[in-house]
Amino acid sequence: MIRKACTIALVFIAVTSMMAQPAPQNANGGRKVAVRVAPTYPELAKRMHLQGVVKIEAVVRPNGSVKSTRVLGGNPVLTDAAVEAVTKWKFEAGPDETSEVVQLTFTPQ
Repeated sequence: MIRKACTIALVFIAVTSMMAQPAPQNANGGRKVAVRVAPTYPELAKRMHLQGVVKIEAVVRPNGSVKSTRVLGGNPVLTDAAVEAVTKWKFEAGPDETSEVVQLTFTPQ
């Protein structure tokens, strides 16, 4: 009985420790941002008191520059500013072209 309880406890600990680890951003674990350019808060968004998150997929060249972007979600009033900023970002260099998903949060200033 005690042996069964210890086995169950060990399995529980193993499963919960695996669940506590953060999921990688993508299959290769993601590349770190070396230079991050903050987006310009659009005037229309300021006047409307808009806030929110814009999610963008960036295709990153091996040298770390952004090749292209694609909006995955967010308020259309904020997306242009987010794309403009992410296009200027620089990621760490890597052996291959990768796809990175990033989120930008807009809050009224």
